[in-house]
Amino acid sequence: MFSETFRSGIFNKDFRRQLLVTLTVVIITFCHGISLGWLSPMLPQLQSASETPLDFVIDVSEASWVGSMISFGGFSGNFLFSFVMNRFGRKVALYGLALPHTCIWILFYFADSVEWLYAARVCAGLSGGGMFIVLPLFIGEIADKSIRGRLCSFFNLAINIGIMVGFVISSHVPYHVIPCAVVVLPICYVLLTTRFPETPQQLMRWGREEDAKRALKYYCNCDGPTPSKESERAYRNQFEEMRGALQQPTKDSGNEGLTMSDFCNRRALKAIATGLVLMVGNIFTGTFAFINYMSNIFERVHTQLEPNTNTIIIGAVQIVGTLASIYLVDRHGRKILLSVSCAGSALGTGAFGLYAFFGDETETDLSAISSWLPVTIMAFNIFLANVGIISVTMVVLVEVLPPKIRAVGTSACLGCLSCFAFTSLKAFPLMMEYWGLAATMWGCASVSVLCFFYVIVFMEETKGKSIYD
Repeated sequence: MFSETFRSGIFNKDFRRQLLVTLTVVIITFCHGISLGWLSPMLPQLQSASETPLDFVIDVSEASWVGSMISFGGFSGNFLFSFVMNRFGRKVALYGLALPHTCIWILFYFADSVEWLYAARVCAGLSGGGMFIVLPLFIGEIADKSIRGRLCSFFNLAINIGIMVGFVISSHVPYHVIPCAVVVLPICYVLLTTRFPETPQQLMRWGREEDAKRALKYYCNCDGPTPSKESERAYRNQFEEMRGALQQPTKDSGNEGLTMSDFCNRRALKAIATGLVLMVGNIFTGTFAFINYMSNIFERVHTQLEPNTNTIIIGAVQIVGTLASIYLVDRHGRKILLSVSCAGSALGTGAFGLYAFFGDETETDLSAISSWLPVTIMAFNIFLANVGIISVTMVVLVEVLPPKIRAVGTSACLGCLSCFAFTSLKAFPLMMEYWGLAATMWGCASVSVLCFFYVIVFMEETKGKSIYD
């Protein structure tokens, strides 16, 4: 059974290059994850006059802006890289992702006022917003439909590994050493990205059919002197399907200009609604805010473990959740994972809110269980969120949107995601302060319940769906 799964999965020799190219492009998402994880342990240091590694101290208001400025860059990055990708191709957009990310670490290193930190976080948003546009589409176009979900899930796996690395190094490595070490990674990423071709679909859109054939043979691993019959057959089938889809305007291939009717038909409206609901679930179920304010959350519930230790544990749980998603997404489908994830997030955030209510607001003595229960509930919540609503969202977004509006629709949904992320990051600490942690968690749980209802009733399964349908 295992050997059969191995032969038919992402390690199949016919899919080897698709896997290697995916691992190459997610280097930049790993770097982005480090920049995200850097914030949570570093903020308390920057706010402390005795611990700050810089020549200035930031107050609570400035700290909230440092946290939320990433969303301004994310909104701009969504539309900037969407334009670059569609005007100049996927490869140029991939190269471009390295530029703002490199600027992050340069700005962190030379920061002599809080404005430098704001600028660095805006650059992190530009890079991150571009990644969420470019990488799912790029991976979706080069990947065979039988492994597309798993390869797209590597995007989130790399981010989560990066977040945990960021948690660890910002807790234990001197401030000015971190940029010097991490800035090497985007340079390596650019050099490796030169080693593979543009996507066949983009080359076909440019009318370069012979180049598209060569690119598709490369990604199907059948460009050698003695390709296997299976890989040759897969190449021919994929090329005919691709050519037929991209040369027929009636199949919404994108060869003609977009009109309002492309967005206002039943299929497009339902797809956009699904995308927006998934964006709401991705942010307002709370996971993104939890990651940014994890240390503050654990301080509020008076856990006996050191806050940064809890944060690193949660970072490891994120990785396990994403690995589970990679294993399950193409075996059991997207809908079941999203359903389980939304239901589990509702239970997890609801339970954490209940613990916070008794521990923080009623001042009940929970010392007997405070060393393990808060981190266990949060780990349960983060694990299930990464199994579905975090990891699978981008896979479904690429698959559910009609091809003709896919690029524009993805940009619009991710633009909304950036707005939602800013709202969440800016409002979350204020909600904890004025509503209390318990009510804040219950608010996240209610969003999870609404998303669960939508997924069960309205969302279609996209497992095995052709990228051209």
